[in-house]
Amino acid sequence: MEKEYEEIKKKLKKYGQEHLESFYEALEGKDKELFLEQLKGIDFELIDSLYKNTKKDVGIKENVKIEPIDFMDKSKLSGDYKYYEDIGEKAIRAGKLAAVTMAGGQGTRLGHNGPKGTYDIGLDSHKSLFELLCDPLKQASKKYGVNIPWFIMTSKENNKQTIEFFKENKYFGYEKNIYFFIQGQLPMIDTEGKILVGENGFIKEAADGHGGVYESLVKSGMIKKMRELGIEWIFIGGVDNCLVKMVDPVLMGIAIDKKVSLAAKSVVKANPHEKVGAFCKKNGRPNVIEYSEITDDMAEAADKNGELLYGESHILCNLFNIDAVERMGSDPLPYHIAFKKATYIDKDGNKVVPTSPNAYKFEAFLFDAFGELDDMAVLRVKREEEFAPVKNAEGTDSPETARKLYNDFYKL
Repeated sequence: MEKEYEEIKKKLKKYGQEHLESFYEALEGKDKELFLEQLKGIDFELIDSLYKNTKKDVGIKENVKIEPIDFMDKSKLSGDYKYYEDIGEKAIRAGKLAAVTMAGGQGTRLGHNGPKGTYDIGLDSHKSLFELLCDPLKQASKKYGVNIPWFIMTSKENNKQTIEFFKENKYFGYEKNIYFFIQGQLPMIDTEGKILVGENGFIKEAADGHGGVYESLVKSGMIKKMRELGIEWIFIGGVDNCLVKMVDPVLMGIAIDKKVSLAAKSVVKANPHEKVGAFCKKNGRPNVIEYSEITDDMAEAADKNGELLYGESHILCNLFNIDAVERMGSDPLPYHIAFKKATYIDKDGNKVVPTSPNAYKFEAFLFDAFGELDDMAVLRVKREEEFAPVKNAEGTDSPETARKLYNDFYKL
């Protein structure tokens, strides 16, 4: 162990992280081993590079050409609707679909103490978000005569609680089809680039964003498991959309018919400046432009019918070919910077509780991998039918708005 530590010390000195030595040396026994394992798992060169990126301006690079992307409107498919539905239904019945739910977050912003998926949005049934997602999966499995496997991505922070919640609820009657895996994490750093240590005495880490799902699926062995099950298509969505349609034969039929590796759903932006990413093409390839990157002129640009050129919101409802996911998971995506408030222990052992953002966390965005694809299909759906996110305690995208959308859709 000491020999390994001596090697780590060289890296700490090289990258200006020597302050971590005192934390390591203050620990004993198992804790010391765990801290060393954390140190061994850190890519210090990557962290150094990410810190340098915090000093750069965010925006569209001059050599990037942004263009609108074509889309199909689900409500206007007419006769083609049945055509695509039949293709997709055949593939689903053949057991080629798996669902992945990204559920690594906590319900803190909702005032909920626990994993976000365990949150009760206030329906008369008092069903959690997890159960609201599981119900349609069970119904689809029965309808199509096949067990659709459900892979749930947790985080180190909430994995134990999540699994215990499922056990307590008897897996909502879907136990044999549920698999858990954990997403990756990266250390948080302060404004000087120093890696932070949390109140527990260990390196303070944060989940690496929904873009880490590809790498996590590969590293955890879940892609291998899917191949053993005969899976060819993977739906990837978030836990906080209680109207998400993970089993959609029309979307699947479009992907198969168009011979694309990805088919994604969109909803029309509520207004030109809604804070959502919008589908586009970057240098001729499919992508998503973040609201923080788009100019006012681009956001407000419209076609001759008055429709926004960049009005198709990315709602985290994506259907991938398994080969594409495996390929995307072999190389890490670029990381985006988030400036957050982080409580930590300083080098003198004092607890620092910030009143304003004081630390950087780094996240990969799932859609950054879209640029690796030659083409994709975008299917516009109705917000009131498929998009009821629970992100804020009050106001827009809150339990109140999601509850109304859910009740209206199911006519409760």
